[in-house]
Amino acid sequence: MTDQPMTPARRLRNIIGGSAGNLVEWFDWYAYAAFTLYFAPVFFPDENPTAQLLSAAAVFAVGFLMRPIGAWIMGVYADRKGRKAGLTLSVSLMCAGSLIIGCAPGYAQIGIAAPILLLFARLLQGISVGGEYGSSATYLSEMATPKHRGFWSSFQYVTLISGQLLALLLLIVLQRTLSTEALGSWGWRIPFFVGALLAVVVFWLRRRLDETAAFKAEDVRTAPKSSALQLVMKHPKEALMVLGLTAGGTLAFYTYTTYLQKFLVNTSGFSKTTATEISAGALLIYMLLQPAVGALSDRIGRRPVMIAFGVLGVLCTVPIMSALAVTTNAYAAFALALTALVIVSGYTAINAVVKAELFPAHIRALGVALPYAIANALFGGTAEYVALWFKLEGAESRYFWYVTVMIGVSLLVFVFMRDTKHKTLITHE
Repeated sequence: MTDQPMTPARRLRNIIGGSAGNLVEWFDWYAYAAFTLYFAPVFFPDENPTAQLLSAAAVFAVGFLMRPIGAWIMGVYADRKGRKAGLTLSVSLMCAGSLIIGCAPGYAQIGIAAPILLLFARLLQGISVGGEYGSSATYLSEMATPKHRGFWSSFQYVTLISGQLLALLLLIVLQRTLSTEALGSWGWRIPFFVGALLAVVVFWLRRRLDETAAFKAEDVRTAPKSSALQLVMKHPKEALMVLGLTAGGTLAFYTYTTYLQKFLVNTSGFSKTTATEISAGALLIYMLLQPAVGALSDRIGRRPVMIAFGVLGVLCTVPIMSALAVTTNAYAAFALALTALVIVSGYTAINAVVKAELFPAHIRALGVALPYAIANALFGGTAEYVALWFKLEGAESRYFWYVTVMIGVSLLVFVFMRDTKHKTLITHE
């Protein structure tokens, strides 16, 4: 830890440094989703493309099941050892998972061991991302100044979306430079090697970050030790609130980001290249919106912004998804996808700071991470699997209503919760 004064330039450097690591974490995580269309046949030999995607989506979902475990272990670690220590450990685990996927032989070489190896790597990455969210949300929220906390905390999703966008852009480049056969044979391994290399760089960067004043405060260091029992016994209402507000938000987010690319190919009928370009274009504008929405919450409060997401999500999800399912025009698909993402911005831009403001510092990383990870495992991580299952059953439109109902559940939480901007528990600067 450093005793040097926290100047604006130094604060900015720490926020950028923490965000850069978050970008790499999510690049590695989303590389799996972005390249699923190409590597699914390597690990899951099935003649039905939807069945292959369903198997790959199941592994994606199982990775999410490890996120609560990662959130629990690493949330406690970040509360006890420091936010910087938690961030450094999470990026190390992500690096290892990416290397395993990049090097894993296919089903043709080692049989059933291939999907098992893929599953192991995703479990490792699930632990990493489970810890990353809580550590990153806590670090950025504590490092930011009160007046601009919504703005600076929104950079968690700027970098998260940047990671996904970079994965998609790399896919576009490879689609333009490699044949479909080459991509399906070996080209899909490239992003996992790139992610592992970037993780090594970020590991070095994160070791140079300053610890937050909130963690270093004397009353925090002498407070009861962070634990799951402490969270459940002392902060049950806040933990349930995080579960509820995350459920609809994370399901909508993964529907319009991770699943959208497959939906445009498998349902709308676009080519893989066109679907990737539509997703990348919408995500670019979506990424740029996050700080603006975060800044808006600094002015009018967190609650009105989240309520706007809830109301618009309930009203517009079925019409948007139904229109996307039948459109054959790429520009129309782009406009619909962007409209959906603008609505989801009301959740993504500020959900991290809202959760951080609910908890005292000594249990903040765990309080943010664990209930969020549980909701992600139940709703975000299963989004693709549930959507594809409905499609196989010939009832795809039911998924649209499922998303609508879950956003409605989150809307109820938004309506009845306090506005954390005005009643925050982040008290140290």
